[in-house]
Amino acid sequence: MNVFVLNSGSSSLKFQIIATDLDRIRQHQDERICRGEVERIGGEAIVTFQKGGDAKQKFTAPLRDIAAALDYLVRYIASDKSGVTEIKSSGDIHAVGHRVVHGGEMFSESALIDSKVLQDIEDCIDLAPLHNPNNIKGIVAARELFGKDVPQVAVFDTSFHHSIPEQAFLYALPYHLYRRHRIRRYGFHGTSHRYVAFRYRALRELPREQTNIITLHLGNGCSATAIRKGNSVDTSMGMTPLEGLVMGTRSGDLDPAIVNLIATKEGMSPSEVDALLNTQSGLLGISGLSNDMRMLQAELQENHDRRVQLAIEVFCYRARKYIGAFLAAMGGADAVVFTGGIGENSPEIRAHICEGMEWAGLTIDPVKNQQTVGREGLISTEDSKLVAYAIPTDEELLIARDTVRVILGEPHPS
Repeated sequence: MNVFVLNSGSSSLKFQIIATDLDRIRQHQDERICRGEVERIGGEAIVTFQKGGDAKQKFTAPLRDIAAALDYLVRYIASDKSGVTEIKSSGDIHAVGHRVVHGGEMFSESALIDSKVLQDIEDCIDLAPLHNPNNIKGIVAARELFGKDVPQVAVFDTSFHHSIPEQAFLYALPYHLYRRHRIRRYGFHGTSHRYVAFRYRALRELPREQTNIITLHLGNGCSATAIRKGNSVDTSMGMTPLEGLVMGTRSGDLDPAIVNLIATKEGMSPSEVDALLNTQSGLLGISGLSNDMRMLQAELQENHDRRVQLAIEVFCYRARKYIGAFLAAMGGADAVVFTGGIGENSPEIRAHICEGMEWAGLTIDPVKNQQTVGREGLISTEDSKLVAYAIPTDEELLIARDTVRVILGEPHPS
């Protein structure tokens, strides 16, 4: 089954085509046919395309909206220019899997998209006004292009966190606000946390019930999740992705009274303060330079900039603080797992986060840590009681696998 995996943004469309079925899933023989991204949709868009393990191609095309971008991609992939032999027409796409950011309390697992499911996703727009509308545009565009006979599946960022107990997801607000408006912690990056938990237990040859770990997804967006017996029991992001760890441009945790103070002192509206906390804070806000950890590390090494160093220190301190909190909440764990662009590729940040964790039985092995970049591997010493791993995430693969399972009525094991 050729599954078209889509992640629709406001002006971007990330995609992969993955060939998989139940037999391939069981044998871990899924085939990645092609992948890429369309950016700056709405004008002269930039298209990045990669067939299998070939070199990336980059070109431009005038694309007015998500529907036009998807139509262009399918026609390009089916043409001789792409070099893709498996896809000769839209008829060679057998299913579509969508990343959907927010499923509220309605979706505890991935769902086959029909009119009711689409309406339920629309009903969650208040919870994710920046994301769900764009995810819906991708669903509608795929339905128009492929027709109603091609099944589509929604895979939700929030669904993995449905196992979080009430005492962990409730805020200490008047309870009627939860009853009326569903104000609570939902958590995000669930597909990523679920995938690396699956890979961890595969590497350790453990059953789900013995999977007790803390996962750190560190990229431009960052989150930590406490996983006990294979289930999410707490997570750092809240009702929105703003809460929790320091991120590229998001503040993470802060005193809520600060919002009103900034609005009053700076003469800003609530929506302007919200934009500041989401797009001008985090690593960018503290450093005043960049939200890119690679650039900050290079700048620190070359110029020893004090604010850059401070941004990195705050980022690592917050992550270490969450590890400690989750160890207490879980009654201990067996491993800390790093993933995401920073978690997979920055040995220095991993080591910095784990400094002083010897009390918990965790000591980073400097050689293993430096050698483990962009691949799976143990990065702690052999005698560590709390071990550490780096495991690259693969949300698209999990979306493709969930799409197959949902269509065929198979429960997902991960």
